Amino acid sequence: MTRILLTRHGHVDGIRPARFRGRAELPLTARGLAQADALARRIAGRWKPSAVYTSAMQRCIVTGRRVAEMCGIRASVHGGLGDIDYGAWQMRTHEEVAQEAPDAYRLWRQAPHLLRFPGGESLQDVVARTADALRLVMAQHGSETVVLVGHDSVNRALLLQLLDQPLSAYWKLAQDPCGLSEIEISGAGDVRVGFLNDTSHLEGIV
Repeated sequence: MTRILLTRHGHVDGIRPARFRGRAELPLTARGLAQADALARRIAGRWKPSAVYTSAMQRCIVTGRRVAEMCGIRASVHGGLGDIDYGAWQMRTHEEVAQEAPDAYRLWRQAPHLLRFPGGESLQDVVARTADALRLVMAQHGSETVVLVGHDSVNRALLLQLLDQPLSAYWKLAQDPCGLSEIEISGAGDVRVGFLNDTSHLEGIV
């Protein structure tokens, strides 16, 4: 059985008010660093992961490094965990996009699986990348615990695959900064979800 501990990077600027961050390099804020440390303490205190895989974005690398160091293991980058490419929408606020491209923005909110971001990716592209990450984990860590550090959109795509849900259900899954989900996958491919987006370890961090 493979156990996946799925988490998102810590807090960065551009989450509130919301921007399409995507491939923009954003450092963790002081709050984000505190969240990463709290996440690392929780993981190290309960599990013994054998590997940490992160997106290539620095906000994920730093979060994953905190976890890996506390667990006494190394963290590696996996390209499949990279954030979605928002193309022309990158670093625009949601309000700006809603005003300038109301039909496309409405589609993103109501039927996200039907949209391709102008000059960027679609959710189907993200699913293909994240499926590669899942295959790697299952092939190389068949009876181990692995930590995956990704992004809001990427983690939703991973969870939808694991839960056998359609991409149209994208907005039904919340992924908060440094929230933690536990998923177990048997050798036969049976999936059991222990918990989703648990943030209890972040209590008291402002």
